[in-house]
Amino acid sequence: MEPLEAQIATVIEDHPEYQALFEQPDKAVERDFSPEDGAPNPFLHMGLHLAIRDQVATDRPPGIRAAFHKLAARHSPHDAEHSMAEMLGQALWQAQRSGQPPNERAYLEQILASAG
Repeated sequence: MEPLEAQIATVIEDHPEYQALFEQPDKAVERDFSPEDGAPNPFLHMGLHLAIRDQVATDRPPGIRAAFHKLAARHSPHDAEHSMAEMLGQALWQAQRSGQPPNERAYLEQILASAG
């Protein structure tokens, strides 16, 4: 496997609740995972995990790696990613609404506050 494929496989492995989607990928891709359904979009959820892992690996924004390790020490790496993914999703949503790039500083400050 390519490195990115291995990362994706790990995220899928960490989410057994989504594994059935990959048994019938055509149906999963055709499905519209809208907020009105009340269920999270599994592709967005897993994509946010990948984004968080990339941010931690590259320490972008600077300081996010240390914040992640603080959160992971208090909970678990997976739970830390979930917490950070929620904040990243909010930052992206706010950026989309404002028509501006995501505010990395505000995003990092929120994570740092959560990490204690």
